[in-house]
Amino acid sequence: MSTDTHPLTTAGNKVDEDQLAWLALALAPGLGPKRILDAVEQLGSAARMFELRLTDLEGLRFPAEAAQFIFDGKARAAAESEWARASALGAAIVSYRCEAYPERLREIYDPPPVLWVRGDTRLLSRPSIAIVGTRHPSPYGAGVAEMLARDLAARRLLVVSGMARGIDSCAHKGALAARMPTLAVWGTGIDVVYPKENKKLAEEILSGGGAIVSEFPVGTFPAPQNFPRRNRILSGVSIAVLVVEAAENSGTRVTARCAAEQNRDLFAVPGNVTNKGSWTPNTLIKQGAKLVATWEDVWEDLPSGVRNELQAQAPTASNSQATASVLVGPVLRPEEAIVLEVLRSDESLQIDELLERLETQLTSSEVFTALFELEMAGRVRCLPGKNYVRTL
Repeated sequence: MSTDTHPLTTAGNKVDEDQLAWLALALAPGLGPKRILDAVEQLGSAARMFELRLTDLEGLRFPAEAAQFIFDGKARAAAESEWARASALGAAIVSYRCEAYPERLREIYDPPPVLWVRGDTRLLSRPSIAIVGTRHPSPYGAGVAEMLARDLAARRLLVVSGMARGIDSCAHKGALAARMPTLAVWGTGIDVVYPKENKKLAEEILSGGGAIVSEFPVGTFPAPQNFPRRNRILSGVSIAVLVVEAAENSGTRVTARCAAEQNRDLFAVPGNVTNKGSWTPNTLIKQGAKLVATWEDVWEDLPSGVRNELQAQAPTASNSQATASVLVGPVLRPEEAIVLEVLRSDESLQIDELLERLETQLTSSEVFTALFELEMAGRVRCLPGKNYVRTL
């Protein structure tokens, strides 16, 4: 099987015929990934599709609409137009036979024939972990996701997620906090930010050396059916999947199921049994997923070859903490210690209730001063409505 050495880029060079043919197939109506891959395998080269008669195309088990679309030249025209749109965005189009296409993704049953990529395409082949979970996390879940993403990214394991609200966004932010790149897999076109409030996060991912990936053409809107399809890519490009908070009927279960079908390692963070967001991770742990409390729980289960590769990339001397911890480090002032003792990481406390609990120990001004100092030190976080939560 011949492989192209480069994806389609914006260098201004003539578009490779085989690459264009892959794109044309991906845009043809009624063709799924498996049928496209089987057809190219039979032809030997995607570019041969442009030379086939209508009966030959139908002989590849293409639906009549798709065969006519290709035979009439509409597929080629659509591919050229799509290539121009991607070029205008500074994006790369990575086909299945391109060298930049992630090898792990080739292993799944129905890998996407084409990937649209903004950012560094080299990240696609980096050892990575998908961190996924609910769109409505508890303060505890959000803190754990960000902490684990930060600690794993600091050790050169690429953090992958879907940039959805909640846990996904926390995972990307954790990687960025470690000043490391992160990979976002979208269920929309690479030019359609969803949700819209994550526009700044998308910009930070790209400016931080990361990448945005999609199997959908430019301009694709966030249709509900796109996201379950997106989930197989999340797990497909990754060595493992880590689940942090997800309810019983959550899209995260789709990703977990994909991970199991793709023979990926599955990790989960245990949660409070009274929290509905703990149902999926706790159930996965009962079914054999590895329980995760700190980054070491993931690290020790990575294949030795991957650990060696990551350690070779790490600086020779590191000042990072050996272990993530919820314990307080440096000594606090007495007022700060009293306030921090009352706050929890898994449940927020409103300022009025906090003042009431501490009224026999501290004045209101002492509480406000302590909260300010703790927030500046990153020990507590202020949520909307003056609700405070202890960080991990």
